[in-house]
Amino acid sequence: MGAGLGGTATAIRLLQFAREPVEIMLLERRAEYRQAGVAYHPGSNHWQHVFNIQAGRMSAFREDVDDFVSWANREADRSGWPDEWRDVVFTESGPAPRCVYPDYLRDRLDQAAAEAPDGVHLVQVDGEAVDLEPNDGRVTVTVTGRPDVVADHVVLATGLERRHPAFAETVVDHPAFVAQPYSERGIERILGVAPDAEVAIVGSVLSAYDSAALLLRHGHTGKIHMISGSGRTLRTYPADHRHHVLELPPPRLGDQPYVGLDDFIERFQDECRRAGLRVIREHPEVARSVVSERVFKAWEPHLPEILAAIPSADLRTLLDRYGSLLAIMRVGVMAYTAAPVDAAMDDQVAVTAGRIQAITPGADDRLVLSVGGTAPRQLTADLVISNFGRESDYARVDSPLWANLLRRGLACPHGRTGRGVEVDGHGTLVGAAGLPAAPVSVVGSPREGDEIVRNGRTGAFTFNLAAIKNHSVEVAASLLCRLESCYDATGVPLPETRDPELTEALSYSTMIEVRRMTARRRDQRQELTARLEDSLRAIQAISTRHGRSVTERTVRLAVTEVASARLKDLSVTPRDLRGRLGLDKSLETLA
Repeated sequence: MGAGLGGTATAIRLLQFAREPVEIMLLERRAEYRQAGVAYHPGSNHWQHVFNIQAGRMSAFREDVDDFVSWANREADRSGWPDEWRDVVFTESGPAPRCVYPDYLRDRLDQAAAEAPDGVHLVQVDGEAVDLEPNDGRVTVTVTGRPDVVADHVVLATGLERRHPAFAETVVDHPAFVAQPYSERGIERILGVAPDAEVAIVGSVLSAYDSAALLLRHGHTGKIHMISGSGRTLRTYPADHRHHVLELPPPRLGDQPYVGLDDFIERFQDECRRAGLRVIREHPEVARSVVSERVFKAWEPHLPEILAAIPSADLRTLLDRYGSLLAIMRVGVMAYTAAPVDAAMDDQVAVTAGRIQAITPGADDRLVLSVGGTAPRQLTADLVISNFGRESDYARVDSPLWANLLRRGLACPHGRTGRGVEVDGHGTLVGAAGLPAAPVSVVGSPREGDEIVRNGRTGAFTFNLAAIKNHSVEVAASLLCRLESCYDATGVPLPETRDPELTEALSYSTMIEVRRMTARRRDQRQELTARLEDSLRAIQAISTRHGRSVTERTVRLAVTEVASARLKDLSVTPRDLRGRLGLDKSLETLA
């Protein structure tokens, strides 16, 4: 359910991983959002809206980091591209326009469908799912305007939910208020404002930079206000920025008991400063603008244990109060977007710290913004662009599907954070009773809270492409292990032994399975499958010598689970992951 990035990425993995006949139905409520969603839809994004991160981090495959850049340079049809981009040679560290991403995803989905095994089919259907009914291990899906669909497994890839700003209730339909800047109508209104008009942008981070940069690149000369509770702006990525994971000591917070949120924040800030100074001292090659990014990435494995000591009410307060700051510390902005904004900062562009209390109609079709904070003030604008953000509280989203799932107890809001919904360790939706209520998995934004407490991820990394790539691997592998007869989820575990022969055989089988799961071509997978069958039988034979009989289906399950975990390894960058998995070397070399 949902054919944007999350649904498409998961469908691609299902087409790659499947061994037995299966029909994959990719359901999308808005046909124009297929393989795009709001984030990449060409009509919702101007050609000057670029990815928030480097082009080299936009591959749909974590194990093939260069795939998007290679596609953009060698395969993309540029006949309809504007002059600004038509002859660009894209690089790992450079920008790329967001509106080309649907073409990339569509190409990779079509490729995966064409190379899928016999009996593995992709069906793309338009319609909105509004309810689910579990029944005897299957799920009946209610789709508006279509007959019900009965599925063996459902994947919810519903994307970001839009938050409605209560402070703008009286002006939502006002001609000077842009409620959805990422839409054809929104872009038209932004670019149609008078060049000398005074513009107010709600927000001061990534989406606000998009709106301000778009205005400035099109010759806007009027005042631009960026307004947010924190009043903080983003740091610009260096021109040669490449993602990297440093090894840093964990924050020293475990030696004292938790006594309160204020004390925790003070100690955590001290640790952030200490770690930042260490990076500057020991890694002079790291640009100052990404020091905090390096620190938070290095700390991800330790944050779940740290956060577990904080009471839920305090954790929610922490995330609400410092969510914007955490986002800024974890991610930067591309120089392409930042350059015009930074050049106009403090002259034409003004940043105001304070929360908007209300927006009301003013004279001459203008709008009046009442801004709270330490120094309350009022601003008058000819145009207000609302980058108010997404809705994380699923008890408040507009979606009839999520409303029905929550009402019937098939889903429940994330208990610790209040962000997203509860899922288990495989991404399966957890119901109100604390257990999975149906064969339903979740990818993307609804897993925000789980990403925070389970993986220590912060800011946009709780729901962005990096998270979705891991979700797609995890969900596709786990649901196929449940559905396909070649796996035995109820079998006895492999025997625990230190026998080097068994250890080597398991390692070799896992290496083959990783290659099978990541192979793009059917003939490659067929060859790897034959090798895997031989290696699984060898593991059986070794296990039997240890007095423990295991079935081939049990061994296959264990190997696939380990292979899936290796593909999701967050301790290294995607480029380093490829090297760690040995994907650039022959099997004979690695055997």
